[in-house]
Amino acid sequence: MNKDWLKTFEAELYGYLPSEDCSERRLIEAMKYSLEAGGKRVRPRLVLEFNKACGGDLQAALPFAAAVEMVHTYSLIHDDLPCMDDDDLRRGKPSNHKVFGEDIALLAGDALLTLAFTALTDDKTASLAGDSACRRAVAALSAYAGASGMVGGQVIDLISENKQVPIETIREIEYKKTACLIKAACELGCLSAGADADRVCAASRYGECLGIAFQIQDDILDCTSTDEELGKPVGSDVENQKSTFVSLLGIEKARETVNELTESAVEALRVFDGETDSLEEFARAMASRSN
Repeated sequence: MNKDWLKTFEAELYGYLPSEDCSERRLIEAMKYSLEAGGKRVRPRLVLEFNKACGGDLQAALPFAAAVEMVHTYSLIHDDLPCMDDDDLRRGKPSNHKVFGEDIALLAGDALLTLAFTALTDDKTASLAGDSACRRAVAALSAYAGASGMVGGQVIDLISENKQVPIETIREIEYKKTACLIKAACELGCLSAGADADRVCAASRYGECLGIAFQIQDDILDCTSTDEELGKPVGSDVENQKSTFVSLLGIEKARETVNELTESAVEALRVFDGETDSLEEFARAMASRSN
């Protein structure tokens, strides 16, 4: 991926924000605050990487990448609320609700979720990617982000708090809560390039393995890292007596699982004719990250 991709992507992302010259300016400021908080930009990068692997047009992929990042950002705003994880820090900065209040933070998340589907369906996106790709992207993103995906995973996570749950439930939580949106990013990258079903399926497999490995690595870091290194509170899993891969299997077995899933993700890339070295490197980097 060209080193300028992030600058290009963020210009696209911020371009969707409404003007602050309005009565609801505080809402727009809250949306902007969390979008500009940065982060790894894992999901938009995957959209663009898979678009490239399928020989697609970067301009067609950018709105798809923006949409996925908006959904991800909305989920983080809501996750930090007192009624959910009640976290005061996000990416080393005060959480949205600590700056704007719980009411505005809640609405900022709602606004970002709905703006994502504007990005996928406006005239510019349709002219670049085609009506069919836009329709399929809406279907995929809404399914993976909704009741049977990310939101459903959050619910299972909530009702599993302070309980000892089996490894199968942990895997379901981590698949739905984290991997589903990463799968969506990979699939949307292919869809933006008009890829065939085999490539979409392979991208989905890569995203699922990468997503579960990513969350297990997060669980490991929650036990081994510091607030300063992660930019958010650590130790909450132990404090809340939360069942995780780490608590059930131990850190070493959890690390083995991360490595196995990473190799499965890399194996899925064999279907692609285009350049996939960066996707392989990315998967391995995510497995060994320290923040």
